[in-house]
Amino acid sequence: MKILFATDGSEYSERAAEFLTRLQWSRDDAITVFHAIYEIPFQDDDAFHLSTLKSIKAEIAPQILDSAVSILKSAHATISVEIEESSPSRCTPDQCIITAAESSGADLIVMGARGIKGIASALIGSVTRLVAIHASKPVLVVKQAAHSPSRPMKILFATDGSEPSLVTGELLCSVPFSEHTEIIIVNMVASSFADIPERFVLEINERIKEVVASARANELSRSGKIIDHAKEDLQKRFKKIEVISRVGDPSTEILRIADTAHVDLIAVGSRGFRGIRGMLGSVSRNILTHSKNSVLIGKSY
Repeated sequence: MKILFATDGSEYSERAAEFLTRLQWSRDDAITVFHAIYEIPFQDDDAFHLSTLKSIKAEIAPQILDSAVSILKSAHATISVEIEESSPSRCTPDQCIITAAESSGADLIVMGARGIKGIASALIGSVTRLVAIHASKPVLVVKQAAHSPSRPMKILFATDGSEPSLVTGELLCSVPFSEHTEIIIVNMVASSFADIPERFVLEINERIKEVVASARANELSRSGKIIDHAKEDLQKRFKKIEVISRVGDPSTEILRIADTAHVDLIAVGSRGFRGIRGMLGSVSRNILTHSKNSVLIGKSY
């Protein structure tokens, strides 16, 4: 597997590097540690200040890469480094990362989530967010330190049976997680009657109750088939799998389950918008924005 690990030298990037060390890499796997030197112009566009700042960033860049490589030294993958010098006229930082991933043939982009002080576990920085939204490659956003290495990693895989979900399931099987990794497969049932105000539910007659019960049975049956399909694929790779079907708002319930189960990672497919390659759908976007857990976003091409 080929990984593009984009780092800016922050504690969030180092946290992502530490996450990667928990995976079972081999010499057939390759991790490219990538750093972009990007010019942020001064308002007065002072050429002296610009050149001086760029020179300083160029001097620091190797140290940023060395710091990440030092953390990754326990990983048994083949490690390489890459520095990209850019400017506003060429590409933005997120575009540099996306282009580097595409040109290198990376299977996955890995980044840390640069949070905002006080709520760092919930919010991510603009560059990470833009890469996650616009990249055509799958993206792993590490939001917090993984639980103790002595405890098996736990992953929540949210699936709706769609093509992006199938691709995400395949991605989970290709990432070198430990054989002791635990998987929770979740499918959310979007009720056909969710738009009926709760205060009117008690007033519905017996005929409507029968319709509701029949529709719910069909919804849960379909949910069971989606989960069975996902489990059949994942059990070829993972030994411990738990399944959950639940009725409710997908984003809210997925985040609630992840919090209750103390998972390390939420894996979700990107449904995207027709005609806009790589864009995130509403559920994956909500999870990326509001999850306290790390998020793996699968993308279908």
